[in-house]
Amino acid sequence: MNNKVVIIGCGNVGMSYAYALLNQRTNVQELVLIDLDTKRIEGEVMDLNHCLAFAPSRINITVGNYSDCKDANIVCIAAGANQNPGETRMDLINKNSKIFKKIVTEVMNNGFDGIFLIATNPLDIMTYLTWKYSKMPHYKIIGSGTSLDTARLRYMIGNELDINPKNIHAYVMGEHGDSEFVAWSNARVGLQSINEYLKKEDMDKICLNVKNAAYDIINRKGATYYGIGMCLVRITNAILGDENTIITVSSYDKTNDIFVGGPSIINKHGLRERIYLKLNEEEENMMMNSIDVIKKAINELED
Repeated sequence: MNNKVVIIGCGNVGMSYAYALLNQRTNVQELVLIDLDTKRIEGEVMDLNHCLAFAPSRINITVGNYSDCKDANIVCIAAGANQNPGETRMDLINKNSKIFKKIVTEVMNNGFDGIFLIATNPLDIMTYLTWKYSKMPHYKIIGSGTSLDTARLRYMIGNELDINPKNIHAYVMGEHGDSEFVAWSNARVGLQSINEYLKKEDMDKICLNVKNAAYDIINRKGATYYGIGMCLVRITNAILGDENTIITVSSYDKTNDIFVGGPSIINKHGLRERIYLKLNEEEENMMMNSIDVIKKAINELED
């Protein structure tokens, strides 16, 4: 099988994803880059191809167009407008919704029948719109969701306790944004409850640092992209490897008819199923608040 990934929108996030794919042993045999700035992308492809002598596996990397989506396993959309000074979050949503409508329509017009992987903010709304514009089954639409927030959470807990983050089992859930929350009632270090290791004030501090991580990075270097690049590779491997792995992606919540971050089982079909954790009352309220934020943004979208 010739596993093929197409990346649409090759700015910092798209190229971090491409570079991370090149540096890890994956099941990707073909990588296609699509961007409005074709001259720059030609340079990016040349640069990436020059790494192949030292890469762990062979990948055919090319500049492409929408016709390349026809036989792609995954189309990752990382395109979109940046928020300019003086603009509101809703201004950004409306701009990116128009961009997405054009992109998704072009992809579908070229016979795409694989899995959409969404990385553009506001993430949960863009994932929902991809579903609406594409008219594909919901399980074929996956947003990066709170996978990066969860990775940050596990790193911070592991760093605090001097324990490998891979042994921290905790999730950030809800909107990939200001209304996200940590499901502390389900958090574990190994098999032990997080309460055996952290006090309430420590949890509150870590939660705040996770929420502010993107802002802190942006204030220092202008943007975040390495972390999300690695998360996109992790999701890609789960799909192409048919792993049935649990990752906190933005997946379809049938009860509320939206896409929102939560633990989900990912395999070659996309979303196998969404896991509905048993949350305490406070966490249930935070989840509903996050859902309401996403619904309100969708309802206020311009036609």
